[in-house]
Amino acid sequence: MKQCLAPIVLFVYNRLWHTQQTVEALQKNELATDSDLFIFSDGAKNTEDQYKVDEVRQYLKAIAGFKSVAIEESQQNKGLANSIIYGVTKIVNKFGKIIVLEDDLVTSRYLLKYLNKYLEHYAEIDEVISIHGFTYPIENLPEVYFIKGADCLAWATWKRGWDLFESDGQKLLALLTEKNLVKEFEFNNSYPYMQMLRDQIAGKNSSWAIRWYASAFLANKLTLYPGKTLVKHIGFDNSGTHCGDVDIYNSIIDESEPLFNEIKTIENLEARQNFEIFFKKLTRRSLFARIKSKLKRVLRLN
Repeated sequence: MKQCLAPIVLFVYNRLWHTQQTVEALQKNELATDSDLFIFSDGAKNTEDQYKVDEVRQYLKAIAGFKSVAIEESQQNKGLANSIIYGVTKIVNKFGKIIVLEDDLVTSRYLLKYLNKYLEHYAEIDEVISIHGFTYPIENLPEVYFIKGADCLAWATWKRGWDLFESDGQKLLALLTEKNLVKEFEFNNSYPYMQMLRDQIAGKNSSWAIRWYASAFLANKLTLYPGKTLVKHIGFDNSGTHCGDVDIYNSIIDESEPLFNEIKTIENLEARQNFEIFFKKLTRRSLFARIKSKLKRVLRLN
């Protein structure tokens, strides 16, 4: 495996502490010293952010523990979505496969081993579009399983997979509607993915992830997930630009070495149903939190 490891691509901006946690966890991975690390540092949005960006870039220059480290510093602010689309396209076109991380992900020491193993195994299996390192805190999931679509927390893919990425959200929305796939796309109406896509089209968010999911879903492709998460998200402290109201990603990492399991390349319908149940509970909690917050504001005004 060590002769054909996928390059790791890390996207950073202005969060020094988060970046340090992400890099330090990666350095502890078994395959870190045999892996090439490419870092894309986005430019500052304004003069206020420039100091923080410079602080992160100074830290990046001292990173060791990998086969090689290459840093690309943008002079302009691309924004997270454009930075990821640019960086993933550049690296995957050159190397044929890729592992993608953002600057707020703490990973298991086995993440690289897991991603590389399955990248190798499913390299020629066209039905599989990506390998994912995170899974939701749901009990009784299998060791590994497939879900239709794609995801965005510590993931890996091949050029053939990323070639299916469609950046035009309006086109994706139209196809989902025309093909009568909205209910399935939203996990039986349990999570508002269509609204996320509409918001991206309207410029209310710049999410590349909703377009990646929709692109893979429309192409009828599968993503492999672990039964227990190998990733912990540490960005829900208001320091990030895409944080939500409920932190469902700050999970306990499974530090046991994942066993390799060869499974049929079909969607696990039981796992999908478990996702639906989880999303419905999450949506109810989120709605309750918003109602509670609104009531507090009303009471303060009266």
